[in-house]
Amino acid sequence: MEYVEPVLGIANCLRTPVCKYLQYHRKLNDYVRNFKRIRDELNCKMEDMELQLKAELRPPGKIPKKGVENWLKDVKEMIREAQVVENKVSNGRYLCRACYGKLVDEKTREMKEFLDKAPNASEGLAIDGPSGGLRLETSELVGEKAVRDEIWLCLMQEEVSKIGVWGMGGVGKTTIMKHIHNDLLKEQRFESVIWVTISKGFSVIKLQDDIASALNLKEDLAKEGNKVRRAAILSEMLKRAGKHALILDDVWDKVSLEEVGIPEPSGRNGCKLVLTTRSEHVCKYMGCKVIKVKPLSEEQALILFLNKVGPNIVQNPTIMPTLKLVVNECAGPPLTIVVVAGTMKGEDDPRIWKNALKELKERIAKVEEVEAEVIERLKFSFDHLKDGKVKSCFLYCALYPEDFEINKDELIECWIDERSIDEMDTRQEMEDKGLAILKKLEDNCLLENVSSAKVKMHDAVRDMALSITSINPRYMVQAGLELEELPEKEQWSPDIEKVSLMLNSILEIPTDVLPTKCQLLTTLLLQQNPIKKIPYSFFTNMPCLSVLNLSATTIKSLPNSISELKNLTTLLLRGCTGLRDLPCLSMLQELKKLDLCWTSIEELRYIDLEVGTLKEIPAGLFVEAGHHAAKAHLSFDVTNRQTSLKAEEMEPLKKLECFEGRFEDINEFNKFISSMQKTLTIGGVHKWEGELIMHPIETQELNILECDYLRSLVDDNSSFKNAIDLSLQVLVLQDLPKLSALIIKDEGFGSTSTLAPAATFSHLKEIQIGVYRCSSMKTLLPRWLLPNLQNLEEIWVQECDELVEILGAATSEVEEKGSDALIKFHLPNLRELELRELPNLKSICSKSGVMVCDSVQLIHISRCDKLNRIPPFVPLVGNGQPFAYAPPSLTIRSTTEWWESLE
Repeated sequence: MEYVEPVLGIANCLRTPVCKYLQYHRKLNDYVRNFKRIRDELNCKMEDMELQLKAELRPPGKIPKKGVENWLKDVKEMIREAQVVENKVSNGRYLCRACYGKLVDEKTREMKEFLDKAPNASEGLAIDGPSGGLRLETSELVGEKAVRDEIWLCLMQEEVSKIGVWGMGGVGKTTIMKHIHNDLLKEQRFESVIWVTISKGFSVIKLQDDIASALNLKEDLAKEGNKVRRAAILSEMLKRAGKHALILDDVWDKVSLEEVGIPEPSGRNGCKLVLTTRSEHVCKYMGCKVIKVKPLSEEQALILFLNKVGPNIVQNPTIMPTLKLVVNECAGPPLTIVVVAGTMKGEDDPRIWKNALKELKERIAKVEEVEAEVIERLKFSFDHLKDGKVKSCFLYCALYPEDFEINKDELIECWIDERSIDEMDTRQEMEDKGLAILKKLEDNCLLENVSSAKVKMHDAVRDMALSITSINPRYMVQAGLELEELPEKEQWSPDIEKVSLMLNSILEIPTDVLPTKCQLLTTLLLQQNPIKKIPYSFFTNMPCLSVLNLSATTIKSLPNSISELKNLTTLLLRGCTGLRDLPCLSMLQELKKLDLCWTSIEELRYIDLEVGTLKEIPAGLFVEAGHHAAKAHLSFDVTNRQTSLKAEEMEPLKKLECFEGRFEDINEFNKFISSMQKTLTIGGVHKWEGELIMHPIETQELNILECDYLRSLVDDNSSFKNAIDLSLQVLVLQDLPKLSALIIKDEGFGSTSTLAPAATFSHLKEIQIGVYRCSSMKTLLPRWLLPNLQNLEEIWVQECDELVEILGAATSEVEEKGSDALIKFHLPNLRELELRELPNLKSICSKSGVMVCDSVQLIHISRCDKLNRIPPFVPLVGNGQPFAYAPPSLTIRSTTEWWESLE
């Protein structure tokens, strides 16, 4: 059967007229090149539209235009089909060249039609959605069409007013309802579509607030404290919202609609209530039409598993029998299938698959309840993390409230504070390790990627994590439950290690409700509680406390007993706007991180991080901090001109990895910086024209920002005049309106034979110029400088209004060689060239120039309207003849209009 399709293809090709047939045969390579160009252009257009649409959807209340949504959906299918064609051509064994030519040509024409029919981005890609709801981000539905259709049918029927969607954890209830929620917004069947997540920590007041927030009326409810009156106000709000659909996600227990203030849905008012729950009893108690979400069928489960486990496993016949048995042991809930598949992704040893099957069977045999079976399957993936540090990073995520969206950067900071990431030479290395751990947890589907900046835990995965920590128990987690008081004494086990009470309503910590002595407690998270005062005796019960987070509380002072926490490494007080002073912290010999950002502290006796109101820095402030300043990050509010430093004040902190602050003048700055950091940023220096600034030889990245008077990096008076030993690899120049050249060439040091200053850039790999205004520069890199840029890999230029050329030859060079002579520009390691919003750019290199460069992979051009020529490329080796060729891996991205304007 594998010969049928090729034979039909040849037969179809033979119907082509002879002249066209010969053209397909002779010019196959041309057709393939054109195919790839159009395919890349289509892909680029799709990516640009997706980015623009994402930006337009950011304001609340926006939804995509129907035509835009359909075009994006269809174009993805078209690109997939194009890949199939490309695979046929590259792997072709049966068809003749002419048949391939015809196949490629036809697909190219189809893609060109898609490009021509692309929505006009200048007219906007999104429109205002219904006033009563915002589109929810969701994942793809798998095998749940029947139950989705049943729920939709009930929503459309007048006689059904309340719907209960139930099923085991991880079966896909929330995903189904998110899709339905978004469909309801599109269809505009209801004036308002309201989504509220309840979770385990049910609170009438919180539910009232969440519903009011969804209606953008929370302030109207916040003024009222009485529950009964709040219910009456909310009821009126919902009646004014008109015909609405209210979706309550993750309901764990019955909810009294009357107590909350939700009008009873009926055919008369046209309103609907939908709830998702793990309990059929809850559905029946609340008088709902009951709809069960069942696990996937064997076939659906296998398809989902194969989709997640990776193609190398799918194509391995020796693994498939065991794989199918593993899928059967997952028993159908999409969550367990996805998590187990993520754990086994890329594993091609049949023995490991057999062992995984054995483990799953043994785990499930231990328990009887369905929910316990789900947890045991998820524990299988946790145990396969193997690395204890990665496991502790995962378990830490359970300290956040259920369904909480966790900021990735904040999470990695917490892992570092908790010492779940090993000490390394630099903090950057530790942050990179954190990103790697985060990616591993996402790849194993133990964390869900919400956006580029946030992750969250599925509630069933969180249940699994908490079940692990409750064995001794080691964690006490009561986060986001609207608690008004500390947990009772009995809940504070002597063996407890971490306590999370964040995001509650705890007002005070009374002396008579203190926990027993917690010898092993290392982490206490009390952030975002309205705590006003902490008694002296509270911290005396926590001798091992290492991390204390009191951020965004209303405390005005800390008890002196905090000075006795000799193991404290992290003290976070960010956003404590009422905090005006601190006790002496000199006894905290292990303290590595103190965050006082957005507090009201005016004078310090120890150390400070980014305090905008600071007026005085006493002598000797940093003396005791010096011994543990390595890998620390110290920053002052650089906008506060009252806070200017002297070098001797910073002398003890020579091991400081990152410092941000303001010095009195350049001389003080030079004294401090001569032996310090690898990344140097100079920003907002008043009237600085490049006067000599010391810089460490180890500097690898240089950022110069917002220096209005700087004309060049290197001249007779500049900072880099004699910097021949600099190991600079990244150069970033932004918002420099008078910058006219990197180096001003003159008699003193302009020739290429002179080491300084051109040798300053001999290690350079990346140049970023622009953003906002670097408006005086006409040529980015002169040809005489290129011998010192042989390691350059990336050039990125944006918003330089006066820039005319990227690589330029001096007038004397052109006259010497003659106007028709070729001028070669050697950049042997250049990989990427990004050019954006350069209205006067006319050439990448001089008109008579050619690029000597095999390595270039991407040239991306956007809004460079006067650039109508791409220079020829010549090989790095050979006889030097000036024939043009395309580097083997080159991709050029731009718009159709720009391509059509090329010479």
